[in-house]
Amino acid sequence: MSVGTQSIALFVANVIGATLYVFLAPRGGWAISEERAQGIYTTTGEPFVWFINILPIVVVFFIVNVAWTIILARRQWKGGRFWLLAVVVWLAAIAIDFAHH
Repeated sequence: MSVGTQSIALFVANVIGATLYVFLAPRGGWAISEERAQGIYTTTGEPFVWFINILPIVVVFFIVNVAWTIILARRQWKGGRFWLLAVVVWLAAIAIDFAHH
């Protein structure tokens, strides 16, 4: 598999992972808008539930992206723009998630 094809495949995988992250993060981790409207700000177990929901995705894609970085570093960053786009995708997913806390 060429570096370009591999980078595109890993980029698509990262987009899917970031999308899963955004869809799984609300399960217990986002503030309930009705409670916030009434002035209720509870933070008892929500951070733990949020963390447990996203942990598998974060761990898998952290390992994948570290391996991808090592591969790109050995091949002189050919296909590195897809890696940079993946970083942007993950930053956008994190921004969406943290905007709802």
